[in-house]
Amino acid sequence: MNREHDFGLKLNILSHKLKKHLNAVLSDLGITGVQSRILHYILVHYSSGAVFQRDIEAVFGLSRSTATGILQLLERDGMIRRESVSTDARLKSLVPTEKAARIDEEVLESITAIERRLVRDISVEEQEIFLSVADRMARNLDN
Repeated sequence: MNREHDFGLKLNILSHKLKKHLNAVLSDLGITGVQSRILHYILVHYSSGAVFQRDIEAVFGLSRSTATGILQLLERDGMIRRESVSTDARLKSLVPTEKAARIDEEVLESITAIERRLVRDISVEEQEIFLSVADRMARNLDN
């Protein structure tokens, strides 16, 4: 395969640059990019029902140990707490704290600014094509 058509390499480079930039911007808030996305997910979905670690694993494609580590850090830093579920004492619901809600607003502002920078000089049509192709590539890897 011609190296300029190495889609995996291009996606990996883009992903690395995005993570590096996001982590640098969010470091002042004491949170990483992946932590911020998980925290936002918990905040959004908690209002409509309990959120569990297995949900985080499934949505973000994380292993149990990786999800455990991220959630332990969020808990240690006072962003979430785990509460027992009345129907099953083994299950712990992930509950966002007031600190999480405060920091989420700042994180969203940072992510919005990064997203704007990321797509600067890229037409809406090109953005839609990229998203469609990226979705298809993900499905191709799932099948």
